[in-house]
Amino acid sequence: MIVGFVDDHRDELGVEPICRVLQIAPSTYYAAKRRAVAPSARAVRDAVLMQALMVLWVANRKVYGAHKLWKAARRAGHDIGRDQVARLMRAMEIEGISRRRRKVFTTIADPDALRAPDLVKRNFTAERPNALWVTDLERHEALLNRAVVEGHRHVPVAAGALKLRAA
Repeated sequence: MIVGFVDDHRDELGVEPICRVLQIAPSTYYAAKRRAVAPSARAVRDAVLMQALMVLWVANRKVYGAHKLWKAARRAGHDIGRDQVARLMRAMEIEGISRRRRKVFTTIADPDALRAPDLVKRNFTAERPNALWVTDLERHEALLNRAVVEGHRHVPVAAGALKLRAA
């Protein structure tokens, strides 16, 4: 945006006076003009290294994080820093498998399954004690497809009663 403004008015005012008023260095303007014509040396090197890192990451079953991928790249003969590997991995949106951090997968309801009717119309207030009973069902694979009712354990659920699939 600033480069376009300077380009529009450079013939009548000059580059340096415009940059002085906009409080940017003239070298910033000229560097932006150069990048528009040809990419920077860093961008060219990053493009080459991204391809090499992707090949190494896939060759190692997509489990290597930045540190191990950096070590593998160094063994393969690439002169690259660990932080640069981490930056390029973020740019490529790849990541290694972590032993500590697990992604949480929740149960996704089947959109084609029949739903129980909403008898309370999403209003969970009761007029008197024991007038309204609401429960929350969870599916646990470790319990061999048994559902756990909030506050109780091992309540078996019929096989066709809940059509839930784990994500």
